[in-house]
Amino acid sequence: MTAPAQPKKIVAPTVSQINAEFVTQLACKYWAPHIKKKSPFDIKVIEDIYEKEIVKSRFAIRKIMLLEFSQYLENYLWMNYSPEVSSKAYLMSICCMVNEKFRENVPAWETFKKKPDHFPFFFKCILKAALAETDGEFSLHEQTVLLLFLDHCFNSLEVDLIRSQVQQLISLPMWMGLQPARLELELKKTPKLRKFWNLIKKNDEKMDPEAREQAYQERKFLSQLIQKFISVLKSVPLSDPVTMDKVHYCERFIELMIDLEALLPTRRWFNTILDDSHLLVHCYLSNLVHREEDGHLFSQLLDMLKFYTGFEINDQTGNALTENEMTTIHYDRITSLQRAAFAHFPELYDFALSNVAEVDTRESLVKFFGPLSSNTLHQVASYLCLLPTLPKAEDTTFDKEFLLELLVSRHERRISQIQQLNQMPLYPTEKIIWDENIVPTEYYSGEGCLALPKLNLQFLTLHDYLLRNFNLFRLESTYEIRQDIEDSVSRMKPWQSEYGGVVFGGWARMAQPIVAFTVVEVAKPNIGENWPTRVRADVTINLNVRDHIKDEWEGLRKHDVCFLITVRPTKPYGTKFDRRRPFIEQVGLVYVRGCEIQGMLDDKGRVIEDGPEPRPNLRGESRTFRVFLDPNQYQQDMTNTIQNGAEDVYETFNIIMRRKPKENNFKAVLETIRNLMNTDCVVPDWLHDIILGYGDPSSAHYSKMPNQIATLDFNDTFLSIEHLKASFPGHNVKVTVDDPALQIPPFRITFPVRSGKGKKRKDADGEDEDTEEAKTLIVEPHVIPNRGPYPYNQPKRNTIQFTHTQIEAIRAGMQPGLTMVVGPPGTGKTDVAVQIISNIYHNFPEQRTLIVTHSNQALNQLFEKIMALDIDERHLLRLGHGEEELETEKDFSRYGRVNYVLARRIELLEEVKRLQKSLGVPGDASYTCETAGYFFLYQVMSRWEEYISKVKNKGRSYEEDMEIAEGCFRHIKKIFTQLEEFRASELLRSGLDRSKYLLVKEAKIIAMTCTHAALKRHDLVKLGFKYDNILMEEAAQILEIETFIPLLLQNPQDGFSRLKRWIMIGDHHQLPPVIKNMAFQKYSNMEQSLFTRFVRVGVPTVDLDAQGRARASLCNLYNWRYKNLGNLPHVQLLPEFSTANAGLLYDFQLINVEDFQGVGESEPNPYFYQNLGEAEYVVALFMYMCLLGYPADKISILTTYNGQKHLIRDIINRRCGSNPLIGRPNKVTTVDRFQGQQNDYILLSLVRTRAVGHLRDVRRLVVAMSRARLGLYIFARVSLFQNCFELTPAFSQLTARPLHLHIIPTEPFPTSRKNGERPSHEVQIIKNMPQMANFVYNMYMHLIQTTHHYHQTLLQLPPAMVEEGEEVQSQDTELETEEEAMPAPADIMPTLMDASSSQEASASQTEPTSNETETTSSQTGADSNPEATPAESKITATAAGPVATPAENNTPPDATSAPGETK
Repeated sequence: MTAPAQPKKIVAPTVSQINAEFVTQLACKYWAPHIKKKSPFDIKVIEDIYEKEIVKSRFAIRKIMLLEFSQYLENYLWMNYSPEVSSKAYLMSICCMVNEKFRENVPAWETFKKKPDHFPFFFKCILKAALAETDGEFSLHEQTVLLLFLDHCFNSLEVDLIRSQVQQLISLPMWMGLQPARLELELKKTPKLRKFWNLIKKNDEKMDPEAREQAYQERKFLSQLIQKFISVLKSVPLSDPVTMDKVHYCERFIELMIDLEALLPTRRWFNTILDDSHLLVHCYLSNLVHREEDGHLFSQLLDMLKFYTGFEINDQTGNALTENEMTTIHYDRITSLQRAAFAHFPELYDFALSNVAEVDTRESLVKFFGPLSSNTLHQVASYLCLLPTLPKAEDTTFDKEFLLELLVSRHERRISQIQQLNQMPLYPTEKIIWDENIVPTEYYSGEGCLALPKLNLQFLTLHDYLLRNFNLFRLESTYEIRQDIEDSVSRMKPWQSEYGGVVFGGWARMAQPIVAFTVVEVAKPNIGENWPTRVRADVTINLNVRDHIKDEWEGLRKHDVCFLITVRPTKPYGTKFDRRRPFIEQVGLVYVRGCEIQGMLDDKGRVIEDGPEPRPNLRGESRTFRVFLDPNQYQQDMTNTIQNGAEDVYETFNIIMRRKPKENNFKAVLETIRNLMNTDCVVPDWLHDIILGYGDPSSAHYSKMPNQIATLDFNDTFLSIEHLKASFPGHNVKVTVDDPALQIPPFRITFPVRSGKGKKRKDADGEDEDTEEAKTLIVEPHVIPNRGPYPYNQPKRNTIQFTHTQIEAIRAGMQPGLTMVVGPPGTGKTDVAVQIISNIYHNFPEQRTLIVTHSNQALNQLFEKIMALDIDERHLLRLGHGEEELETEKDFSRYGRVNYVLARRIELLEEVKRLQKSLGVPGDASYTCETAGYFFLYQVMSRWEEYISKVKNKGRSYEEDMEIAEGCFRHIKKIFTQLEEFRASELLRSGLDRSKYLLVKEAKIIAMTCTHAALKRHDLVKLGFKYDNILMEEAAQILEIETFIPLLLQNPQDGFSRLKRWIMIGDHHQLPPVIKNMAFQKYSNMEQSLFTRFVRVGVPTVDLDAQGRARASLCNLYNWRYKNLGNLPHVQLLPEFSTANAGLLYDFQLINVEDFQGVGESEPNPYFYQNLGEAEYVVALFMYMCLLGYPADKISILTTYNGQKHLIRDIINRRCGSNPLIGRPNKVTTVDRFQGQQNDYILLSLVRTRAVGHLRDVRRLVVAMSRARLGLYIFARVSLFQNCFELTPAFSQLTARPLHLHIIPTEPFPTSRKNGERPSHEVQIIKNMPQMANFVYNMYMHLIQTTHHYHQTLLQLPPAMVEEGEEVQSQDTELETEEEAMPAPADIMPTLMDASSSQEASASQTEPTSNETETTSSQTGADSNPEATPAESKITATAAGPVATPAENNTPPDATSAPGETK
């Protein structure tokens, strides 16, 4: 099926088209980076390009993309810009390029930073152009481009160059734009401002007239821009045709206003200007709002602007306003209106004397003010300083509708934001799910603006922060829900039956027709609320399906979310479903409502509870589920039914749809965020401003914290005193003991602690802060007390020699405050994290540490390393569902720990029994923990005290003997200490209670994923969970909101948070969190993690700077992205790094792959890119390496697109199958999925041949380049990638080597040749993929024949020759089957040659059977479907020809196996 031809999809030009373009020819002449002799700068070129290419094509993205990609901005426009050559075309060209960079999400301001001299002049020209008359030199379309450019500037305040220009427009002097009476009123409110205002006036008088005029222009810029917009808005007619340029201008303008209002630095003074201009009143009364089609997005944007103008914040101080303060402000406004009415308008006496609650609704205000004349209304408004005074004997110029709306909208009662939120349904309905402005399709190109909140650097208050994240999280989930609904419902094929009802022609694994639906309970509302406390319903379905699918339906657990859907199809039976046409009208979808499962009902109609007891076996196929409906939604629907006579939604449902449990936790997360907004969420004071993005970004660094700790025990961090000295370069280390024999770890170090203030003063005075004292560390070696006579009593020790930056990270993590560690690939992030945890555990035994990671895999890696250190395992606990994958015998889940405690208790009581026996004490002391406690107190302690008093003789060996004796006693004492802790498990009888006790009291190190934290926050807080420190691994991969929630998993103590340390370890140069919808990812910047935002704001980081994973040459491909990233010594010294890769001339190579049979990339489904030539080439190289003797599990195949992943898996199934001579690669997956993993050899396919696509995101490039340890081989269209500006540092190194594959077929694995040496064997150059495929086939046949020959001569092969894991065949028949496993030459070469140019034609799905457990879902959702038949979903376009015909598939064409089963 071809991609839907929707207008929003931008088709990228091919390389040949790029080369043929006029732009490209000019680029080659004037500015292309690879051209040596360039023509001199010519301003006419810029004019021509602008007129002929940009304006003529109406700013077509395709043209602008080409220009931007050719490095027009970097190498021509800005490089040659100066006031002398500045012109309209020049300005507009620069703005178009910058806007395009933002659209593509690549850094935009770098060029300007390098050459900042002319930027101020350029910016002033932009301001002037933005205010120009629309019918003058600049068209409205051009001014829309300028507005977008200005919006990007206001959103880039972290860039000094931009901030210095924008500052003039948004500081206090902009109040010059206010009308004099309003200005006077505002200055009266805040006396301090009057002082500043007088200062500003004084300074203005000192300026020369020209500079003053310029300053006034800048200050009034935004006021004038608003006036200009209002004139454009008023020119929109109510029903006559309107140009879309006007509509787009208005939308972009409101977007700019929202962005100014949503940032405190821009909002502070601007909000008053906006209020004074009455922009909102003008907009709500405009014709555009009333135009159904054109004004829809404008209205949604307007609602957002209205929300932000009335936001609950004090503009000047930036403090959040409470409910009471908002009410006070509202009452002040009404009473001042009443006072004005009482004093000057006798006709308003009734209004003036009424109480506030009676007159502050819209209806009553209209009733009082509606009858007044326009002039009277104007006078009322001018008394309130809203309008200039009306001169006597003159009529007002404003119409009555405007004056009335101005007074009413300003004084009506507002619903509080939190009330609105609490009344909002959490499940999306059909109105939101298919609204393109709120939830755009996957075709969002980045062109238009959307009614979505943005996540930038700063937020107004915590409420604003949570609300924006709440809305975006809700909409991102909605997008995924939409894909699931479209998929399931279209599979069910709803058609209209002959009698007008619904008949289902298909079936879906994730959806079932509803047999019966009844609402069984509507509970009374809580006091003060108008929605029911709960609404429950019963849904009956008939499960006449296969057993495993039936089990899935019956396995629906409590809190799983399902969707109830009503369809009323209009299409007759048998109509084909067309994915290219709108979904709703084809299936006749009417309603969608969410619900939450309470449980399945048994025969007696009772809910079957989840628990350890086996579930009852129910007869028949009819099953009924009890579900909770959303009370808010139910209330809205019922109100609509009663008031407007609409039909009852709840009597119409005919489909219930479930979702995969992994993707279905959105409601719990939304509820968590909503609960947080309803509580006074207490963030520690030292973090509050940093989270909102204000204040000094380094204020939470340990060096500025008031409670810095002077002396820290580094335990086993250092391996020797030399290691310690090397770890603190530039410091003077004083050891408290002089004897070198005693200078052994563990060490306590006392640091010089200085308060932040003193330090600043000294810095200002000069260098005297670098005194000896400030650089001196006092090191005290200490001996860990003997723990007992047995070998297992000895503590486990760290064996890693940390570098000095790793030590700085560990030191920062042990101190209170915020620690951010940037860990490039292979720099030992996990080792640092584990050492920090261990050191905190030993230094502060009473504190509890929470570990949060993004994935279960990372959590398991951490746990495996924690267990190797000296941490008592009874203090470890792992929450969530990932503990099953821990590669250890021990179970760290809640119930696993309960079992451990019970088993340990029995072991220790046995020890007590032995002790009792050896002391000859009668009785049963080892019966319970309690009796053991008494035994310790009365029998053991008394004997020990007596022993101590008797040992008075102080011989030389006394100290040593005493140490041994005390060690033995400590061992005994520990038995009883543990038993004392385990007493609770005797008193608590149920497993649940015991597990809760462990979580709240016993465990000191608790680990979970960020998703688990978000889901379970409510339960954890309810239990009274407490912790002091948080450590986050993979912090740059966690969504902003999922990073924030773990800070608040406990109730505050006395209004303060207990949190003392927050350690975040991540790498913002690698891939961000996965956001499926492009619009949320790009427009709303939802992919920005909190870690990345902190780095952008300027929070200090510790950058780890020595990698030990990859060869130095491979590290060079990505180390340019990091601050001085070097190599650890072993990368040069160990033989595996210094030896060459056998059979291959280079350790890394970029291999150019041209079109195969005239086809490069293809796209059977949207964004589902494939490239047959590259896929075959990659697999051929993999087979070649395996035939040389490389272990297959040391090779991974990566690609940048899901489509290619499926294609390669298919080819591997065909070519390698289960052939023991070749094997299967360790993984075949996408770069994004492989983040955080590594392998020795990586084969990488970049797929694209038309446009660079998402590899242009440098973070993806860094991940791709940094996965290999010893060898990296990249298959790509070189001509495309080498021109990409962002990728230059890596591709310039790759293209310096030959672009054809160089192999050494006669060199077996492993080789003794050193890396970089000329080989003694012959080098063969492979020109293209067919040549490689042929070569591998011949090599394979040769190998088979020689093996066969050996087998004939020697029945028993000598063991030395059977090394590389290849099985020795013992019978001729087995050898023959092996020969058959490799396709005959007629299978490889002819199939490749005969492959039809369209892979899509023969696209068929063979389920991937790689040894990898991951769900393979493409971006379109086409393959996320369980029941996709091979012919239907076309996931995996295989290698075409006979190889890929469905008849040969392992799966019959109608099979409907779930992805989870075959993978």
